[in-house]
Amino acid sequence: MTTHPPLILIAIDGADDRLIQTWVKEGYLPTIAALMERGCYGKVSGLESLAEHGTSLSLVSGVSRAVHGYYYFRQLVPKTYQLSPYDFTDTKVLPFWTHLSKEDKKVAIIDAPDSAIVANLKGIQVADWAVHRDRLSGDVLLPCTNPPELLEDVRQIFGKPITISEFDPQTSFAQDVIMYHRVLERIEKKGKLCRELCQRDDFDLISIGFYESHTGGHYFWKYLKAGQQQENQLTNAIRDIYQAIDTQIKLFLQELPQQANVVIYSAFGMADTYPTTGLIPDFCQKFGYQVLLTASEERSLKPLPLARKLLPQSWREAISQRLPLSVQERLVNDNFANTTDWKKTRAFAIPSLYTSFIRVNLAGREPQGIVQPGKDYDDLLTEIETNLQQLIDPVTNKPAIKQIVKTAAWFNTEPPEHLPDIFVEWQPAQHFLARLIHPQTEITQAKSSYHRDSYHSQNGFMAVAGDAIEVRGELENVSILDLAPTFLNLMKVEIPPELTGNVVKFT
Repeated sequence: MTTHPPLILIAIDGADDRLIQTWVKEGYLPTIAALMERGCYGKVSGLESLAEHGTSLSLVSGVSRAVHGYYYFRQLVPKTYQLSPYDFTDTKVLPFWTHLSKEDKKVAIIDAPDSAIVANLKGIQVADWAVHRDRLSGDVLLPCTNPPELLEDVRQIFGKPITISEFDPQTSFAQDVIMYHRVLERIEKKGKLCRELCQRDDFDLISIGFYESHTGGHYFWKYLKAGQQQENQLTNAIRDIYQAIDTQIKLFLQELPQQANVVIYSAFGMADTYPTTGLIPDFCQKFGYQVLLTASEERSLKPLPLARKLLPQSWREAISQRLPLSVQERLVNDNFANTTDWKKTRAFAIPSLYTSFIRVNLAGREPQGIVQPGKDYDDLLTEIETNLQQLIDPVTNKPAIKQIVKTAAWFNTEPPEHLPDIFVEWQPAQHFLARLIHPQTEITQAKSSYHRDSYHSQNGFMAVAGDAIEVRGELENVSILDLAPTFLNLMKVEIPPELTGNVVKFT
């Protein structure tokens, strides 16, 4: 038996705090509502909330993005002008429960966010069984367990894996209805899996994840918006997904000790946003920060540069959509690496879909860097920031950008090795930003094949209740980096010095 109340962590990936609070008030999420009523709740945010990728890793590890360097599924390889697929496993940063390896504590980890199997832990671990899979994220991690033979038990309990895709522009309404039922089925089976595995022993820490709120949130976002004008069978699809997860949490908690400390959380929410893929590249080129090679300067005898010259953009995109993902990524990398005149470029755009990234071509860091560290670097960042701040969305006649983060100043570090030098967060919008106005010029972009209508907000959500939770009501915003040390504190485990966040006081 455990000597302290067990800690139960339940991730509702991508669940939006505004939607949760609305549906709690309307009575659709009674389990979450009960936790909020007998404990406390609030927004999760902080310095780490700069982009979707890497945020969950910061949360479960307690390690800052400035250290782990994870910001996107495709990142610039340091000391090169090459791009490479990237995920949390490339960081070698491990979740906070790694620090339990020397403790007499037993864990049950089932699809926790951004978490690989940790060696030398007592208990059970399941990774990458039913998680969020972005179709653009490159290699898919195969399910694994510890002990290894547990994987067969997972297959027996859950049945065949249920694949749910986050985006497909060609589906019909009938296909979307099928996907809706598939998502709900996966939630039910995930709940059953968690219950059956966690009944096998007494655990000091249980950490599980539901990802259908993330994938389904993107997939059915269009119906949530359209429902404001015209309802149909899928108008409430996202609410139904949240409600189904709430039901499974209730069933799960009913079989656990009543004194357990329970934390339900999401690292980020959802927002109205269309891709901004072309805006920052056009910005960098229009202002002369990124200089492209002329046609005669390109290596025109090589197949890919030759194809870029001869085929219209629309043809290239149509062909690219039909190629394997690995080939598409090679094309993106080739275009990025081989069309820029690096000897004349001061700053450049790292290709992305939503949050935009700008990297300074810094001497001593980039292979052909021309911007000197120190004053020249700082002055260039200020100049770029000033120009970005003047971008106006002509549809709303308001600034197009919500937040500009200069990374070194934000994290109080030297110019970063892995991270971009500037993160650009665009204002949420229900329209595509085809054109932006600047006093000196216009910034434009064409629609890409990945024309999805949602991305992520920078606020997550947390509700906490249990034997050690005396605080009631709404909390001030909780920093992402504060959660891992808080979880260890709730387990009466010493907090290692590399976890720099503060313990949230619940008493």
